[in-house]
Amino acid sequence: MSLLSINIAKDKVLKLNDDGKIVVFTNGCFDIIHKGHTTLLNKARKLGDFLIVGLNSNESVSNLKGIDRPINSEEKRSENLLKLDCVDAVVIFNENTPKKLIADLRPNILVKGGDYTKEEVIGSQQVVKDGGEIVIIPLVPGYSTTNIINTLKEKGLTEGDGTD
Repeated sequence: MSLLSINIAKDKVLKLNDDGKIVVFTNGCFDIIHKGHTTLLNKARKLGDFLIVGLNSNESVSNLKGIDRPINSEEKRSENLLKLDCVDAVVIFNENTPKKLIADLRPNILVKGGDYTKEEVIGSQQVVKDGGEIVIIPLVPGYSTTNIINTLKEKGLTEGDGTD
């Protein structure tokens, strides 16, 4: 389990494919890991032999979620993901979408949560063109990083109170 550069990840995927292994890819911010995340990641890992998580950089999370995000740095978020047995590797990307990363890695299976349709998944056309498949995993109801953050704010648990 390791944090990989894009180039090393590309080489790893090529080697795994040469060995007949199935590489699964998913991506996200993974700012505060919750049951919805772990369920998706565990199910994604069961679809193949190796799970790579594309992790939005701090800058791209801020672009997507607002200036008060991420809550946790990309270093901490990658460490937290790599603590999970189901995650084999993490690659941090700076773009707002993983389209270029997916095109570079060319995974066999691209996984996203049930808030997407197969047609909406960024990178799906590339994966299908390469002979891969898109898998949508249903969301676990009631779990959302935004909801967790809003609940903490409502309870007055904000920065500076030791809740990191």
